[in-house]
Amino acid sequence: MQSRFHAAFAALPSPLQAALQPLLTDTFPSFFTPEQMQLIRTQTGLENRELTFALLPLAAACAVTPLSGFNVGALALGKSGHLWFGANMEFSGATMQQTVHAEQSAVTHAWLRGEQGLEAITVNYTPCGHCRQFMNELNSGTALRINLPGREPATLGDYLPDAFGPRDLAIEKLLLDEVDHGLPLKGDELCRAALAAANRSHAPYSQALSGVALQMADGAIFAGSYAENAAFNPSLPPLQAALILLNLAGYDVLQIQRAVLAEAPDARLIQRQATAATLQALGCDTLQTIPLR
Repeated sequence: MQSRFHAAFAALPSPLQAALQPLLTDTFPSFFTPEQMQLIRTQTGLENRELTFALLPLAAACAVTPLSGFNVGALALGKSGHLWFGANMEFSGATMQQTVHAEQSAVTHAWLRGEQGLEAITVNYTPCGHCRQFMNELNSGTALRINLPGREPATLGDYLPDAFGPRDLAIEKLLLDEVDHGLPLKGDELCRAALAAANRSHAPYSQALSGVALQMADGAIFAGSYAENAAFNPSLPPLQAALILLNLAGYDVLQIQRAVLAEAPDARLIQRQATAATLQALGCDTLQTIPLR
């Protein structure tokens, strides 16, 4: 078991500990498959909503919070039956705008691993306005269920009344819909991963496709796609998307060896400067850019 889970695991009820023990290995990918979820429910007698509340401490244990020390965990239940972990992330030496919220983390984790729709988000603190707007970009829209401890079940529409989002702008492809922008893949494995990430960008407002791929010392590669938002500011940069995957896979954000950014040099939005600055704060000075044409 990864050390970050030890304290949270020790505080779980014994039946849940017994069900999770074989699953929380050193290589636990921070999600449970539908089969694993069914096994846990059978062994504990907990239904999905109760179970996700019980698992929140494990999600919060994935948080990276050198600035606030305030850990937030989120769990996204996919229509596939997968349960995806998410946690907030902060980066010392970077601007506050580069931080990642727990709901963004869980949604992006699900998206980048191929989930095509979400049924519910469970979080241990009330979603801020930023996250409510971010979740409104999803193809589940305001029907998405929001579960909070001690609260009755509600929908995103309850937390974001009179919402403004992609449907108001006649956007047809929504976040988590399958997208292929037809970009050709070329170069080494890391470059191809960055291009593949750019290829699935959600950028309907600027058309500024971008993707980032990060390589660790052991050769592991994590690629993130740009996720744009109708309200602009809640948009998630591709570097943060890659960092979400890296962190939830159990890697240290301070151990990145090499990074590649794929974007057009004349795009209406440019990721390079913010990407380079945040990577530098994380100790990585090796950023290669692949121009999209």
